[in-house]
Amino acid sequence: MADIQARVEDMVRRLVDSGRESAVQVAAYRHGELIVDAYAGEGAAGRGVDSGSLFHSYSTGKGVTATLVHVLVERGLLDYDTPVAHYWPEFGAHGKDRATVRDALTHRTGVPQLPPAITPEELCDWDGMCALIAAQEPLWEPGTASGYHGWTFGWILGETVRRATGLGSIAEALHVYVTEPLGIADSLFYGIPDEQADRVVPLVAGSWEEKLAAIPPGAPFFQAVPNPDVWPCARLANRPDFLRAHAPAGATLTARAAARMYASLLAEVDGVRLLPAERLPLLYGLQTREPDRILGAPIPKGLGYFLGLPETGGELTAFGHNGSGGSIAFADPGRGLSFAFTRSRLSAGADDTHAQDLAALIRKAVDGEG
Repeated sequence: MADIQARVEDMVRRLVDSGRESAVQVAAYRHGELIVDAYAGEGAAGRGVDSGSLFHSYSTGKGVTATLVHVLVERGLLDYDTPVAHYWPEFGAHGKDRATVRDALTHRTGVPQLPPAITPEELCDWDGMCALIAAQEPLWEPGTASGYHGWTFGWILGETVRRATGLGSIAEALHVYVTEPLGIADSLFYGIPDEQADRVVPLVAGSWEEKLAAIPPGAPFFQAVPNPDVWPCARLANRPDFLRAHAPAGATLTARAAARMYASLLAEVDGVRLLPAERLPLLYGLQTREPDRILGAPIPKGLGYFLGLPETGGELTAFGHNGSGGSIAFADPGRGLSFAFTRSRLSAGADDTHAQDLAALIRKAVDGEG
C-alpha cells in the first residue's frame, strides 16, 4: 500500500488536467493514520489548491452534525430517545412534542419543509429559522416515516445542541467537543470566520444544477428545497453571507479534516478517540430503509448517517454522508478506513464516478494488504 498516495495523486491530477474536475481534495485514514492526502486544481484568487483549502461541501456536513450529537450523548448532555422539545420547548408545537433526538437524526420529525418563497437571507438568520421550524405543523406524525430534512436537519439538531450545551452556538459546541480535540479547528466550520475566508475555494456550476432543474415540478423534493434561490448550488455557497452563517445541514471543510473526524470514530487519532469502541455499532445500526418521502427511494439510514453509499462499495456497515454536487465523507469500520472527497465543480450523473473510483482505488489497496 506504500504507493497509494502517488496513485491517488496521479488520478486527481489527471481529472483536473482533463477538465473533468476544476479543484479536488482526497484524504484517507486507516487505523488512525493518514495514508492519503492528495489535491489538485486552482483555488481562490488563482492560487493552487492545497490540503488546507476549504470547500463548502453541503450535506457532507450532516455527518459532522450527527457526530457532534453522538459525542454529546456520550457526555450525557443529550439522549437519543428524549424528545427534542425537552431541550427546546418551542419545538413541541403542533404535536411535535413526541419527536425525539433519534427521530431528528433519522429524518423522522415530519418537518422537512420550508416556505415556498424562503430567501437566502432568511437561511442566514439562525433565530428566525429556528422560530419558523418550531412553529411548523409536521407533514406526517413524527416517528412514523422518514423523509429527507434537507435544510431543516441542521437547525433542528443545531438548536437542540445549543440548548443542551448552554453554549452560544452549535459552531461553538463543534469547536469545543470535536474540532479542537482533534486539532482541526481551523479546517472544519459551519460558518467561516472572516480571517479564513480567503482559503475558501469558489464552487463552480456543473451538471448538478441541471439535475435539480430536471426534477418534475411538484415533486416532494421541492418541499424541502422549495425554490432555486435556496437550491444547494454554487451560487448559494459562494455568497459571503451564507458562508459565514451557521447552517449545520452543511459544512465548509477540508477533506483531511473530514476524514480525520471519521477516523476518530474508528480508532485513536494522535491519542484522541471521540467515542468508545463499544458505541461504534450504534452509529451504523440500521434505523430505517423505508422509501424516503422526500427523495422517493428507499435509503438505508443509520443514526444521522447514510449507509451503503456507492462510494463505500455498498457496504451497510460503512456510514457517512454525501453532499450536493458530489462531495462525501465516510467511515468503513470493517477496514478501519475513513475517506473524504471535496470538489469545486458540482456535478451529477451516471458518468460522475470520480469519488467512487478514488474510494475504490484506496479500498483495493487496503484489501491487498489484508
